[in-house]
Amino acid sequence: MRRCLWVPILGLLLLLGGLWGASRPSAPLSLRSLPDRVDQTLFRWTGEEAWLPQLRGLFQLAANVTRPQPHTADFAPVAHAGVNPFGINTFLEQEVEPWKRERVVQMIAQAGFHWIRQEFPWEDIEIHGKGDFEDRRHEPYRSAWEKYDQIVDLAERYGLEIIARLSNPPAWSRAQGDALGPYAPPDDIADYGDFVYAVVSRYRGRIRYYQLWNEPNIYPEWGNQPVDPVGYTRLLCEGYRRAKEADPQVVILSGALAPTAEMGAMNPWGGNNLNDLLFLEQMYRAGAGDCFDILAVNDYILWSGPTDHRMRPVVLNFSRPRYLREIMVRYGDAHKPIWISEMNSNALPPDHPAYPAYGRVTLEQQARYAPLAYQRIQEEWPWVGVVNFWFFKRPSDAERDQAWYYFRMVEPDFTPMPVYEAMKSYATRPPLVYPGYHQEDHWAIAWSDGWREATDPQAVLGGYRVTEAVGETARFTFRGTGLDLVVGTGPQGGSLAVTVEPAEPDGRVWQRAIALVSAEPRFGVLVPVVSRLPPGRYRVRITANPQSPGQAIVDGLIVRRAPGRTLLPLAVLLLGLGWMARIGLTRWYQEGATDDDEAEHPPRAGA
Repeated sequence: MRRCLWVPILGLLLLLGGLWGASRPSAPLSLRSLPDRVDQTLFRWTGEEAWLPQLRGLFQLAANVTRPQPHTADFAPVAHAGVNPFGINTFLEQEVEPWKRERVVQMIAQAGFHWIRQEFPWEDIEIHGKGDFEDRRHEPYRSAWEKYDQIVDLAERYGLEIIARLSNPPAWSRAQGDALGPYAPPDDIADYGDFVYAVVSRYRGRIRYYQLWNEPNIYPEWGNQPVDPVGYTRLLCEGYRRAKEADPQVVILSGALAPTAEMGAMNPWGGNNLNDLLFLEQMYRAGAGDCFDILAVNDYILWSGPTDHRMRPVVLNFSRPRYLREIMVRYGDAHKPIWISEMNSNALPPDHPAYPAYGRVTLEQQARYAPLAYQRIQEEWPWVGVVNFWFFKRPSDAERDQAWYYFRMVEPDFTPMPVYEAMKSYATRPPLVYPGYHQEDHWAIAWSDGWREATDPQAVLGGYRVTEAVGETARFTFRGTGLDLVVGTGPQGGSLAVTVEPAEPDGRVWQRAIALVSAEPRFGVLVPVVSRLPPGRYRVRITANPQSPGQAIVDGLIVRRAPGRTLLPLAVLLLGLGWMARIGLTRWYQEGATDDDEAEHPPRAGA
């Protein structure tokens, strides 16, 4: 055997050991399970399921540490991020029969979803002219609001919240009608502002979240013309201002940015697509930071799985929102979340004639990938709130010839696809709090009745929970390695008693008493509760004023991240493997053939 053969063997063993440690397997190691375990680990980091793409992805991952990685401020407080993450896109306005609308909403609620992203098309509400909200397209004439009133009623009946998308201008809003396409912006953005004001006023107190436009950075969503980040920003700011006039409590989402690496080159049809990172940068420079509360983006699972951690700005994979988050942080918007408006993989049949423009997965992969996408987002991106599955169903199968039709969760006749049952199983599980900075209104925290919501400009993001009663509790389960509480203190402060124990009790219990007394009122006080826990799930009980009354304030919490869940160890091992291989090859050429080698391979004449 050649003397330097130990180099690649040792490197391979170190690489496999590093991958093993990074994946933190719970099952004991065995030679029989080694191939499956390595395959699972490589998929976890590359999103690839075949060996060759996995290995290529693994070496591309090493490049992550050779270039600056996005700064995403994972432990900054973020508003509207600790919400129930399960949303789904619907087309209820296109369902003709009211019973079908109800069946859609019923199935969505049964599957554990909390949100529906539903369009309220401008062209379908203010149909015939400005200020005209009567539908005279068919007899008998009726209010154009009638259908949307029913949609709002259905959502309330089944406990769903609506993200209302306001887009699609009517032809009358443009002097050229639809000559530039039905999605082109209106000639006068004040007309759009008036429409936003009318919708928000009608549903004040019933719909809180509104999205202004959709995919303004790609064709044809800005019409048959070049996209315009400055023009879109003007429209966004007008809609934001009018929405807040109608209801100061509404929360405004920007138009969802579509992932694209194109640089604005004109297409034959007259439109263009502009890189979403550049588009957002230009939006901020135009003043968009003052005109939205939530940044909306689309994040499809395209040519690799949702676990793909490779970071390359010109490649569209599931990690792309990290780049957008970095731009937000740079412009002082770390306190704002990202909500994902559209997310899914495309189960286009292999024999379908349409081009697989979105990649192609099997129905089994689609059912497996969707829960994995939600899981990764919750584990790694605490600055993301709602993730909306694209989409529930279409009203008919007339579009089966289109590739995008195969994102559906349910067939038009309500036959569920495998992904429906997979998401139902995942979304109905008890909620967890994952690593990151979380506000006191996180959806996974169960507060007893004695706690009340309160506001103060000095509190973290302006809100907190408070009680003066004895024995009121808050309970939640987290996954991580440590827990800090963010509390408020003051002259009338009481106390908190915190108990932490493994979700699967094994006799260990950690307890911490926290006094909340200080000379002056203070918010945002960070109190470490427990640290250096073995990675796992832990149940937490917070008890207010266990001995005597006082003011107990909880202003947030921080779950610490399990160590070793980064790409650095993998990259170091890969670079080390390459270095050792290079050293071995160098020695091989410098030493020439060894004695053994000379016996096996004598030099040729003339060499």
